[in-house]
Amino acid sequence: MRIIVGVTGASGVEMSYYLLRALKSIENCEIHLIISEKARINWGYETNRPLDDLLRMTDIVYEPKDIAAPISSGSFITDGMIVMPCSMKTLAGITAGYADNLIIRAVDVCLKECRKVVLVPREMPFGKVHLKNMKEAADLGCTIIPPVLTFYNGPKTIEDQINHIIGKILMQFGIHYSKFISWAGHDE
Repeated sequence: MRIIVGVTGASGVEMSYYLLRALKSIENCEIHLIISEKARINWGYETNRPLDDLLRMTDIVYEPKDIAAPISSGSFITDGMIVMPCSMKTLAGITAGYADNLIIRAVDVCLKECRKVVLVPREMPFGKVHLKNMKEAADLGCTIIPPVLTFYNGPKTIEDQINHIIGKILMQFGIHYSKFISWAGHDE
């Protein structure tokens, strides 16, 4: 399996650490990472973890301006891409086809090659333009998974909430995540 992960400058960059940790636990999963300049800045604001903790879990890290990277071509075969978190600027670029950086170009490539793309948009509340762009991205073939709180699984920590979101993302690629607690129904 070969997955591209894009990390943009929206709030919630630490969620990408949990995503990469989950992907790293999958046997024979090759992880290609693009982390935007704004994401690097937010990393320093939002987490006490060294950025190297994130970078060490990848197989290859690309510079966001490296439009000539292998992942910018459809001939480089992947199973798809996850953008977590996905800023509204990145979402707008995706829906407009304005691939001025490698994250948006890699999404564009995945979409044109009919590969899975999961976007984890981070904004609150969503404005009309955000909602329009999410609908447009969904119409283009993206799966939209906002990091929404879930309570049916009995979460006790923020990490429990993040693991639920990671489980939902990985389900899109047919991957079972052991830390994901699915709905088991309700006895009446």
